[in-house]
Amino acid sequence: MRSNDKPLIVQGDGSLLLDVHDAGFDGCRGEISAFAELEKSPEHVHTYRVSPLSLWNAASAGWDSKAIVEALEHWSRFPVPLNIITQVEDTLDRWGKLRLVPHPDEFLPPEPPTEDQEESSSSPKEEEETPSESRRILFLEVDEPAIAEELRSRKALAKWLFPEGDGFRVKLVDRGTVKAELIRIGFPVIDLIPMRDGEPLKITLRETMLSGDPFGVRDYQKDAVKAFTGTGEAGTGFGTVVMPCGSGKTVVGIASMANVGRRTLVLTTNVAAVHQWRNEILDKTHLQPEDLAEYTGEHKEVGPVTIATYQILTWRKGKNGPYPHFDLLRDHPWGLIVYDEVHLLPAPVFRVTAELQAIRRLGLTATLIREDGAERDVFSLVGPKRFDVPWKDLEASGWIAEARCKEIRVGLPKDARIPYAMADKRRKFRLAAENQRKLDIAVQLVANRKDDHILIIGQYIAQLEAIAKRLNVPIITGKTPNVEREAIYEAFRQGTERVIVVSKVANFAIDLPDASVAIQLSGSFGSRQEEAQRLGRILRPKKRDSWFYSLVSRGTVEEEFAANRQRFLTEQGYRYTIDIWEDEE
Repeated sequence: MRSNDKPLIVQGDGSLLLDVHDAGFDGCRGEISAFAELEKSPEHVHTYRVSPLSLWNAASAGWDSKAIVEALEHWSRFPVPLNIITQVEDTLDRWGKLRLVPHPDEFLPPEPPTEDQEESSSSPKEEEETPSESRRILFLEVDEPAIAEELRSRKALAKWLFPEGDGFRVKLVDRGTVKAELIRIGFPVIDLIPMRDGEPLKITLRETMLSGDPFGVRDYQKDAVKAFTGTGEAGTGFGTVVMPCGSGKTVVGIASMANVGRRTLVLTTNVAAVHQWRNEILDKTHLQPEDLAEYTGEHKEVGPVTIATYQILTWRKGKNGPYPHFDLLRDHPWGLIVYDEVHLLPAPVFRVTAELQAIRRLGLTATLIREDGAERDVFSLVGPKRFDVPWKDLEASGWIAEARCKEIRVGLPKDARIPYAMADKRRKFRLAAENQRKLDIAVQLVANRKDDHILIIGQYIAQLEAIAKRLNVPIITGKTPNVEREAIYEAFRQGTERVIVVSKVANFAIDLPDASVAIQLSGSFGSRQEEAQRLGRILRPKKRDSWFYSLVSRGTVEEEFAANRQRFLTEQGYRYTIDIWEDEE
């Protein structure tokens, strides 16, 4: 293709083809990634696609159809097909057409008493009883009669939407469910119901951390907090912030807590992350240890700021039993709930989150990608994307380390080739992932990078135990007690251990600032979520470049899954190189 700073080809089927070699690649990618989703990313041409959800997320972040069409026309090498312009305009035309607002009556009228109730009422009550929350109602405004008629015609919505005038009456308890159901059929709802305040809690940020180093919220972090909290008026105070691992999502959460100034519940992925949040809050605010409580399998305390794991919330005695710890979310005067790693939010927590629409909600993530396809539920129940900053922008500014991504492909040993050929697809993946030759490569990489702090990461415990034994280094798995786990992490931070082996338990919310090399032995069937988290372990700023090595069995199904994981890295602007490890057999 001839370079003319017009790297984009917009096709009539809604796909966007982006020429990697064009001089305008970086600028174009930075714009279209705000309103389009990356689908494929081979060496020369990346394929994006505009979807209703990507457009509605863009609308939530301030884009309108005019700006999106202008961006497409600016970067497109050929005229933008008229049907694509129409698709963008029609999709965003639905944005704002449905709005949840307070109902003027606030409560359903009381049901007339039965004869028995009338007879038993011998004297009037001194004061009226407070109406039940189950009778509190909202109103769904609908701008266009045709849309209202379409919603009336859908029988599946009849149990939540009750026609009234030009719109619908909605029970307060169905607020989240209605938003989730409507977006599934292509109608996003703007929620303009005011948030409830919750219990006040004064939170002030330190100017100096406990270490004595100065502390300040970075400009892009301030922008993220401002985008989340908004004006404080109806329609603000809920949403998702997308930022790279290592860029300070925890600081955004803490600064948002200070901005809101209310009792806060932080939900995160594991006990190590709970302790990390606790340490960060104490390090960067004037809150005292007695202000913080931990709600996990080990400790079940509730305080002004409570930090809990998703695992404890989703625990129950039997497969069909109730979730006893959901009361943590329901029964306390929270003014803010922070969902750390919101892309991992378990489905049961989505269900209870549907009930919590009156509480300010902040989702933090490095990627909105969910392997279960539930991005719409994040949008509806936690909140739309309010802020996004490209990884490469922060890398260029020095806020995160420059990372180099290299895939090393190695053939299977001879004695594994026939078993591999005869296996089903799942067994093929396991055999390819546990290729013994990967251990030789890992040992050589560790030997070659003697000045680096190295994480060796994998999926299968036997493989990890084997490499830990060969290198004589510590290993952390799901069975490692929390005390031992944190001692190993601390030794790594202090430099007394230069190499550690970790299972997928280290994917999430672990702060290892000196890690400069990650060697991935195996992964979870091409999970882009996982790739984001693992890359994030080496992105804390440091003097040297960071390297991310992914070891893949050549000519196997693992290559297919690796290509899927690679998509996330190229989406963030990283150039991904592939080396072939020469066979010795």
